[in-house]
Amino acid sequence: MKKTNTQYILFISLVSAMGGLLFGYDWVVIGGAKPFYEAFFGIAQSSVLQGWAMSSALIGCLCGAIVSGFLSDKYGRKYLLIAAAALFFITSIGSGFATTFILFITARIFGGVAIGLASNLSPMYIAEVSPAHARGKFVSINQLTIVIGILAAQVINWLIAQPVPFGASGTYILQSWNGQIGWRWMFWSCAVPAAFFFLFMWFIPESPRWLAKKKGGHSAARSILARIGGEEYAAAEIAEIEKTLTRSEEKIDIKTLFQPGVRKVMVIGIVLAVFQQWCGINVIFNYAQEVFAAAGYGVSDMLFNIIITGSVNLIFTFVGMFTVDRLGRKALMLIGAGGLAGIYAVMGVFYFIHLQGLPVLILVVGAIACYAMSLAPVTWVILSEIFPNRVRGTAMSVATFALWTACFILTYTFPLLNETLKAFGTFWLYGIICALGFWYILKKLPETKGKSLETIEHEFL
Repeated sequence: MKKTNTQYILFISLVSAMGGLLFGYDWVVIGGAKPFYEAFFGIAQSSVLQGWAMSSALIGCLCGAIVSGFLSDKYGRKYLLIAAAALFFITSIGSGFATTFILFITARIFGGVAIGLASNLSPMYIAEVSPAHARGKFVSINQLTIVIGILAAQVINWLIAQPVPFGASGTYILQSWNGQIGWRWMFWSCAVPAAFFFLFMWFIPESPRWLAKKKGGHSAARSILARIGGEEYAAAEIAEIEKTLTRSEEKIDIKTLFQPGVRKVMVIGIVLAVFQQWCGINVIFNYAQEVFAAAGYGVSDMLFNIIITGSVNLIFTFVGMFTVDRLGRKALMLIGAGGLAGIYAVMGVFYFIHLQGLPVLILVVGAIACYAMSLAPVTWVILSEIFPNRVRGTAMSVATFALWTACFILTYTFPLLNETLKAFGTFWLYGIICALGFWYILKKLPETKGKSLETIEHEFL
């Protein structure tokens, strides 16, 4: 067999993973802009409106996740990703130009649709073009770009925002450049990578596994697979794909996903998707102001601390990328769940005894490092590879819908939990969830390292 065309796979993986970069940027940029747009829209004293502003994009994410499955199964992965790029561009401009809270929320919701599309389709597309022996590494590129997008948003927020005096009032922030103009530039900056994503997506091929499902698509699918790994590889892959597609010709709908055999895979996918969010790490990115304020940091220090956490997030994502095909998916998931449970237990104690400053920052950094090398990339790898070929788009859509539903609940409830349980109680709650997640992964998750998508399907079903 001809040697794998790594450069070609890397190129198309990086382009499709730009959806992850925009997902990460758009997801986190709001955290740095939070103190300023809250003052501008007058919602700084309302935990309900604060939660709605932070979580409104998740309504769009849910919509994007719902439509991405059947639309990508019908029209392909490529053109849905192009549509996501266009939405990212339009909504980043719209968020920055918003003059009322309603317009801001509207732009955030439609931006969420783009996130829902990209978060579902980018890892799935990469999994469908990658050879089995390196699929974990290539799919993890999507998580890497998410982390780069997160760090880019954190750095840009820090560079744009002018220094804020410690303990500055809401009136001071509202009347400052940050409160009037600065937060808008934080959102506008997302339009630049969105434009590049839209342009480059026209130069990558359609998913060969999607083409193979379509009448008359075998020739195009074989051509793409041959460019990836040679004619012998293409012939073997097409033969494997045909075996899985001929098992059933029935119309695919939601009921199909919960038939015997497929149901087991769907339950695992949904539980892992929900757990990736309910492990609690995203509140550190989305509510950094509250997390670091409880640790005794001001707004300017908070923005700098966010860059520290973002840098650690990037470094340990590389650790996850280079171990996912060595240690395996299950081992890394167990490390992530167990590590976070322990860190949250200690973090809760620190908040309970009012220990502030560097010790809390170290624990936050440790939690992010643990998540970045395990649950963050590996969950997407598992979701992109465990579902059967004939239902992958729809199944991935359901799992992604579950993930964003869980994320909405997490994001919306954090201000309320923080208000009622305080910081220590909230992180103890997340620790209990992580302990339960550890048990589920240990008992229920099979290992998929080094297996073709068709082999995984055969073993599951």
